[in-house]
Amino acid sequence: MLSQRTRYAIRALLHLADRHGEGPVQLTEIAAKQNIPPKFLTVILSEIGRAGLVETQRGRDGGYWLARDPREISYGDIIRLTRGSLALVPCASRLAYQPCENCVTQEECRVHWVMLKLRDETARILDQVTLADPAPVDSVEPVLP
Repeated sequence: MLSQRTRYAIRALLHLADRHGEGPVQLTEIAAKQNIPPKFLTVILSEIGRAGLVETQRGRDGGYWLARDPREISYGDIIRLTRGSLALVPCASRLAYQPCENCVTQEECRVHWVMLKLRDETARILDQVTLADPAPVDSVEPVLP
């Protein structure tokens, strides 16, 4: 399950993607249009900015904008940035590996290989879908490239 912070980050970045090339977008606009608490959004955008996905300009005419083209930012990038990993369990994480607590050894674990496959398939899908990809509002099925 995605955390609220990750969902807010995705919505904020989608808002910036929709306004890409139009100049800075004020935090108050993003917060209001995406129903994100402004203080929480400030923290999220600062973190995303430190990672190089968003740039900012202070002042009356300031705001936020994407540092890269929306086609270059995948959902996988955003989730890894805000969640740390795409894996559902720590023993399947590439970036934050830890042995699972209260588990049998990894060699004996019958769930481990399933979690690895799930992580890899999740990464494959999320790394293909970018902020520039259309999402049909009237469809239940996602549009994948």
